[in-house]
Amino acid sequence: MNAYEYRHIIGFDETSLAGNVYYVNHLAWQGRARELFLREHAPDVLEQLEHGFALITLRCSCEYLAELKAFDEVVVRMFLVSMVQNRIAMRFEYWREGVKDELVGRGEQEIACMRRHGEELLPTPIPSSLQEVLAEFAEVQVS
Repeated sequence: MNAYEYRHIIGFDETSLAGNVYYVNHLAWQGRARELFLREHAPDVLEQLEHGFALITLRCSCEYLAELKAFDEVVVRMFLVSMVQNRIAMRFEYWREGVKDELVGRGEQEIACMRRHGEELLPTPIPSSLQEVLAEFAEVQVS
């Protein structure tokens, strides 16, 4: 199973007064993985964002399995779960790298492809170029 990977070293600015990573950062890392994926694999979609196309986050979640702290090295793995009409569902795994890699969290995110028409956002199909590259990261083979 292929995953898109985003590597991250945690800074002090991402921790709470207790010294552990503040929970909202996991969601920010999901967004960062998504952005870098587009930059590396679908730059044409980034171009479309400047011309009325929009990727709207419908929902996101994270399950925390272990604490992280400053200078931990984390790999966020992103997998495609499904593509239906204008919606894309993704799954995320957070792995602490070290002597023994440890799964420290799991997350999910669903986004919708939309197009701006004046003040309105209307559903639009997933661009074919995005469908093709996302299929490479599918948990189950997409046909």
